[in-house]
Amino acid sequence: MLYLWLKAGHVIFVIFWMAGLFMLPRFFVYHQEAPQGSPENAIWIDRERKLMKIIMWPSLFIVWGFGLALAVSGEWFTQGWFHAKLAMVLVLTGYHLWLATYAQKLARGERQLTGRQLRLLNEIPGVTAAVIVVLVIVKPF
Repeated sequence: MLYLWLKAGHVIFVIFWMAGLFMLPRFFVYHQEAPQGSPENAIWIDRERKLMKIIMWPSLFIVWGFGLALAVSGEWFTQGWFHAKLAMVLVLTGYHLWLATYAQKLARGERQLTGRQLRLLNEIPGVTAAVIVVLVIVKPF
């Protein structure tokens, strides 16, 4: 029964985390369209900060906690599919950290990427999540 509760918690917070990973780059696109120093620019800075602080950071830590608890309870550390899944989660975690860094740069007025580049980067969580789902459900190796 504990396993099912761990799994439920993990899935719930993965959904929250993924929502943030999809939303924040879209926020960046709109933020970059706002004139620097404008009230709209300040609003986007605040929205990005709140999304990171209230949803994304807590979800990241909770996902890792539940995920590691699941791995221990399922004794998955020797299974190939789990190693691949863990690698994909590390990619998403790195992406999360990059997003946090880019949010800070935008807050300082540094606009290094175009809207098109940000839209393309927004594909990373979707593709990675699809790979993770296949690994967890199919367990191909």
